[in-house]
Amino acid sequence: MCGIWALFGSDECLSVQCTSAMKIAHRGPDAFRFENVNGFTNCCFGFHRLAIVDQLYGMQPLRIKKFPFLWLCYNGEIYNHHTLGEKFNFDYQTKVDGEVLLHLYDRFGIQKMASLLDGVFAFVLLDTANRKVYLGRDTYGVRPLFKFLTDNGFLAVCSEAKGLTNLTHAMDTPANIIPFLPGHFEVFDLKQDGKVRSIKMEQFHCCTKEPVHAIYDTVERLPTSFEEERVKRTIRTLFDNAVRKRLMANRRIGCLLSGGLDSSLVAATLVKLAKEEEVEYPIQTFSIGSEDSPDIIAARKVADHIGSEHYEVNFTAEEGIQAVEDVIFHLETYDITTVRASVGMYLVSKYIKEKSDSVVIFSGEGSDELTQGYIYFHKASPPETSHCLPFLDHRFTAYYLSLPEEMRVPKNGVEKHLLRDSFKGLNLIPDEILWRRKEAFSDGMMSEKKSWYTCLQDHLESMVNDDQMEKACKTFPHNPPRTKESYYFRQVFEKHYPGRAKWLPHYWMPRWINATDPSARTLCIYKPDKDQ
Repeated sequence: MCGIWALFGSDECLSVQCTSAMKIAHRGPDAFRFENVNGFTNCCFGFHRLAIVDQLYGMQPLRIKKFPFLWLCYNGEIYNHHTLGEKFNFDYQTKVDGEVLLHLYDRFGIQKMASLLDGVFAFVLLDTANRKVYLGRDTYGVRPLFKFLTDNGFLAVCSEAKGLTNLTHAMDTPANIIPFLPGHFEVFDLKQDGKVRSIKMEQFHCCTKEPVHAIYDTVERLPTSFEEERVKRTIRTLFDNAVRKRLMANRRIGCLLSGGLDSSLVAATLVKLAKEEEVEYPIQTFSIGSEDSPDIIAARKVADHIGSEHYEVNFTAEEGIQAVEDVIFHLETYDITTVRASVGMYLVSKYIKEKSDSVVIFSGEGSDELTQGYIYFHKASPPETSHCLPFLDHRFTAYYLSLPEEMRVPKNGVEKHLLRDSFKGLNLIPDEILWRRKEAFSDGMMSEKKSWYTCLQDHLESMVNDDQMEKACKTFPHNPPRTKESYYFRQVFEKHYPGRAKWLPHYWMPRWINATDPSARTLCIYKPDKDQ
């Protein structure tokens, strides 16, 4: 990841405002640049770089000789930049994948530019010749982007909300910090003093429709028939393509491996394709959990099967509890299930950074929402309402969501049945993993005897007293905490982001079932695997 930060029409001296850009320095350990925009008062860019592609010319804001009036600051990867360059005969000046945005914009304008991008991205594009500023974000919001806009036209954007909280401005009314909508672009008129005026917000991608860039994809047109074997072949082809296109990095690639279906399929396919592409190093896989956790055991079986260079990150409940405050700071939320699940992700990511040389990390994110993998989907009614989150490859998800509802729902008591069945008999991963029952990451990290969430709750019982709980609704009128665990999370959040509670509109809870806690292990339909 990289960190982008930009101001247009700042009311305060830029030397004061730019200190806010350093709040996201953790996103880019390789280099930092702060640059004013020539000719436009109080406009600037800040960029923290994690070098993935073109280490020599990859600093931002990106500018090239052909388009001296264009300034680009973006975070992400554009997987089809070579394909588009060949198709439209673009004369690239660098090897940076994001350079394709400049050529597409100049040739086709912002709408077609955005719709032709196959990748994950958040961008700020400045056109000084036409006095326009453009913001955009990928279909699913894989790359974060936050916006701050005052009534008098001061615009600030950042990869994380924390980079905007301390900005000063001349307006008496506060400006809200909001996440930029995924799959959209916004157009602003730019005045000479750097102030802006929003003139258009438009959706350019829809997760249920095949993307425009599919016509230039290496995978041929998809079949319209829903014959089962053909569907399963297409799922395998699109899945393989989704992994293959992400091998474009110049830095070492690794993969998170929980031992669940999704990360196991990704890791196995990644190892297979890395051999085909003659990648010069073994793929490293990483799992996290306590010594007897279901995830650690399952991941070990998968790693042995696929032949990855496997690492296990063991952690204790105490270590997890100590990480909670850092996790809330980085997440910018107090949502219960998000904090619980992210502790493990934070600790394994920290291990990867400190103990390995893998920089680009694959994972199985997004599959459960797409393929109805959470066990509460067994209770979804009607089934067509249960796909409202997105594997995070646009073409894969659009195809999967185009299938008849009866093919996508849990079958024979097994969630993600179609996805599992599509890889049956290939020996890509062990059969026991292919058909392993869903285990939420935050639960699978520790043994069935004592879940991670119960460890947290037991510890936090002494951190919040009963008097605080009685006054919780008055202390925190928006999303009042109902448990001592959620009260503690809220306290930590308020410490770092006072008065920003409405960043979280509501707590996440399983749908279609009576739930009082987000953990799957508390649901009445939860049944652990026999070997756990």
